[in-house]
Parts: sequence; structure tokens; C-alpha cells
Amino acid sequence: MRTERSGIIAICGPTAAGKSAVALQLAQHLQVPLLSADSRQIYRDFTIGTAKPSAAEQAQWPHHLIDIADPTETFTVAEYKRLADRLITAAHEHGQTPIVVGGTGLYIQALVEGLAIPAVAPNPQLRHQLEAIPQPVRHAFLQQVDPTGGRAIHLNDSIRTVRSLEVYYTAGRPLSQLQKRIPPPYSTLAIGLRCNDMNRLTERIAARVNGMLELGWLEEVTYLRQTYGTDLPLLQTLGYRELGLYLDGQVSLDLAKKDIVTHTRQFAKRQMTWFRRTPGIVWFDRDDAAVMSNIQKAVAYFLNDLHRTGTAGND
Repeated sequence: MRTERSGIIAICGPTAAGKSAVALQLAQHLQVPLLSADSRQIYRDFTIGTAKPSAAEQAQWPHHLIDIADPTETFTVAEYKRLADRLITAAHEHGQTPIVVGGTGLYIQALVEGLAIPAVAPNPQLRHQLEAIPQPVRHAFLQQVDPTGGRAIHLNDSIRTVRSLEVYYTAGRPLSQLQKRIPPPYSTLAIGLRCNDMNRLTERIAARVNGMLELGWLEEVTYLRQTYGTDLPLLQTLGYRELGLYLDGQVSLDLAKKDIVTHTRQFAKRQMTWFRRTPGIVWFDRDDAAVMSNIQKAVAYFLNDLHRTGTAGND
């Protein structure tokens, strides 16, 4: 039955913390929709290097907001929120509490805090001009026109840097000033997964990188370079850039693997910094033997509270 109050369960945290496995288990247990909140998994053909759920996992339970954009498209946070809101509303209409899982903090924030993001259309001519500028210079421009946004975007994040500058030069105002917060019409249980032992997280990352290479990640990068060209911005993202340097003969495969692990660990730290600034997240240690049991208890309490409050509201 549909209750008076609706909600979502958001599972977030750094890369390699095991978010996807926990989310899949919960979604099957609760029989509710599962939505991805990963800014690279939305793109078709970028599969192994983005740790996209396998074909078997997707056959086991449907995953939404995966493979919905072409790698050459500009997919904005506003577009993600629009699609996610539609799926969340549909779930609520069926009396379901959907699960959102991912490590893209801005996607999670857009849903949990109700970011109202301006729908500034892509400007191909302006984008082409911006992409011709070296990334360090672009990022310096961004820091000048939008210091708040510049601090939130990593120096090497060319995609978000270009988009932020595109919005600024199109709208005449920084993206950070255009974003407003409209509280969503639902409650949220935000579950954070982390590894308190960073050495253990590094081991997880290294094991995952080796596993991806065994699955054919290098062949995937080769195909993407041949299909879309080596200047595709997505090929400059974590993992793909390092393997591209190997394919260009600039580094050995061992050094590329080492760099991927190092850079992924650094990325995980930045993710944790982002999520620590997000209030209300209930954190769990991924290496705790009772982690799944504890998460299920927290979810059960949240769902019971939704039902209890909804019932009280109907009296």
C-alpha cells in the first residue's frame, strides 16, 4: 500500500567500497527499483573501466540510468535529476521506496538536497573553443569566475570544468550561484559505505584493477579510441587516461596499473571529503563482518518510520 510519506534509500561512498553489491542485495530483498548515480556509467560502451554492473547482475535485477547516453553527448546533472525524479515518482506511485546507488556526489546531492539546476543547453561552438584550451588553463579560468565551483572540481576533471565554463559564459553567472535547493517531497535514508583501513581500500582497488584488466579493459580502451577518437573527453577520465598512455607507448603496463591504483585511491579520498560535507549520512565500515545485517536494520527502521508516520498522518 502507498503510505502518506514517501522516501528513497541512497547508498554512497568512495569507489571500491562495495556499494553496488549492497544495493543489489537490498533491492532484491525489498523488491524495489535500483537507480545508478554514477556519472560515467550513464555512457554506453564505457563498461569495464566504470565498474558497471555485469550483464548477469543486470539480468538478476534491473538497473536504471545505465547506458542511457552516447559517449559524445553532453549529459548534464540537470538531465540526470530529471530522469531520476521521474523514476522515483513512478516508484512512489507504486508504494515503493527506490534505492539510489553511486559515488558521484553531485548526483546524490541533487536528489537528496533537491538541487534545482539550471537547464543550460550545450553550446557546441563554445564547447569546441573551450576544449582547445589546455585543462590547467581552463581550470584556472574557472577558479577566477567561480571560486566556489572551482574548489569543488578537481584540477584534472576536464568534463565538469568545461561544462561549468559553458554555463558561465552562456548564462552570465557561475553555476554555483544558479543552483538552488528545493527540498524534495520525500524522506531520505543516506547510507555511506567506507573502508576505515585505507590500506585495505588500496588492496581492494588493486584487486579490482587487475580484475578489470582480466575482463578485457585494455581491449575496451582500444575499441573506444578507435571508435570515438583519442581526444574524446571521457577517455581522459580515471583509468582510461592511464591505459591510453600505455597504448601510446609512453609508459609500461605495470606503471599504468600502479598509477591507476594511486589515482583511484586519491579519488576515493576526494569522494570521502565530499560526502563528509553532506549531512545526515549514516556510515558503515565495509569490512565489518556485520555490515549487511546492520544496514538492513537501519533500512527496516527507516521504512517502519515512514509507514508509522504515514499512518499517523491519516488518523
